Amino acid sequence: MAAVAETTTTVRPARRRPSFGRVVAWTVMTAIVLITLLPFYWILRTALSSNPGLAAHPTDPLPVDLTTGGFERALGLQSAEEAVAQGGAGGGLKFWRYLLNSVLVSTLVTTCQIFFSAMAAYAFARLRWRGRDTVFALFLAGLMVPTIFTLLPNFVLIKELGLVDNLLGIALPTMFMTPFAVFFLRQFFMNLPKEVEEAALLDGAGKVRIFFRVLLPMASTPVMTLAVLTYITSWNDYFWPLMVSYSDSSRVLTVALAIFRAQTPQSGIDWSGLMAATLIAALPMLVLFGFFARRIVSSISFTGLK
Repeated sequence: MAAVAETTTTVRPARRRPSFGRVVAWTVMTAIVLITLLPFYWILRTALSSNPGLAAHPTDPLPVDLTTGGFERALGLQSAEEAVAQGGAGGGLKFWRYLLNSVLVSTLVTTCQIFFSAMAAYAFARLRWRGRDTVFALFLAGLMVPTIFTLLPNFVLIKELGLVDNLLGIALPTMFMTPFAVFFLRQFFMNLPKEVEEAALLDGAGKVRIFFRVLLPMASTPVMTLAVLTYITSWNDYFWPLMVSYSDSSRVLTVALAIFRAQTPQSGIDWSGLMAATLIAALPMLVLFGFFARRIVSSISFTGLK
């Protein structure tokens, strides 16, 4: 009896054409991304151009007279004569000094704010004490107070403490805690199962040990998310450092960029150097946010802040 070999053919499902709505959605998203990235490209294009070239061809989409002179002036690698010859200001920019000040202030604010806000959030979420909800409601009402209303009282306080023109004076108003940070971490602590804390209590652990050894490690994701957001906010702060810093010893990078812009040479503003310094200052924050973007979104969704 002859064996009959059966051949089977695999039928691949035909690809469905994208619907009209999907095409429109992707088109709109692509347009939004391009519009968002356009300012960064224009900053890079300006930073890589020469100032005379920018004056002659202000609308050219590509770098005009491609040069790295703007970055050299921003990093202090050019002499005063070279800077003036390329259309820059002879005063220069003490970039590394201002960068160090920004790093110190942002690190101090982030470290202290996360530490104290986490303890306050744990007290509002887990500890039971008289008037807890009332105090939390009053504390949360601080979210509705515009920052501009607190600038003058904070300045008077910093002046009375003798911390004007000091890095500690810049960091102090937001160094301990903020209503948003406490609310953000409180939402996470309230979602943790109470059985974990009860098991630690049965093992003889106290409240302080439970907080540092059990709950705080479990909150590593929202803590890191809040740390990134706090660091970026402190790094980009401008008006408060402008009020309390008057010398290079305490001047942060955002204020220094404004002063650098004010050092206008006879030929006009040094747009190439200014955009180069702005790009260098923004690059660490862009990398930091891009690296933690997915974790930030998932953490905010978990804590219920939609």
